[in-house]
Amino acid sequence: MILIYSTFDSYKEVKEIAEHLLKKRLVACVNIFENKESIYLWENKCQSEKEFVLIAKTKKELGQSVTDEIKKKHSYEIPCVLSIPCEANEEYNEWIKKVVK
Repeated sequence: MILIYSTFDSYKEVKEIAEHLLKKRLVACVNIFENKESIYLWENKCQSEKEFVLIAKTKKELGQSVTDEIKKKHSYEIPCVLSIPCEANEEYNEWIKKVVK
């Protein structure tokens, strides 16, 4: 399985994208972490913003589809979408295989 990590500037946007991914059965579960601080370089300046973090769980073979869907709907000019390989217990892996398409 893999985790898909992405950040957003509003709760409304992250929740809409999470629900979209779930309805399309591209992910089995999404965690949303609110009010996290991101510090980054943009146009040669250090920026600091409060963001919302999405972590979605899916099968490795759906990673590109999830990434494509997030990028299509994301409001950022250059969204962060990371695919992180991971291992889970067998029962959880089986559940993910049943839930996603």
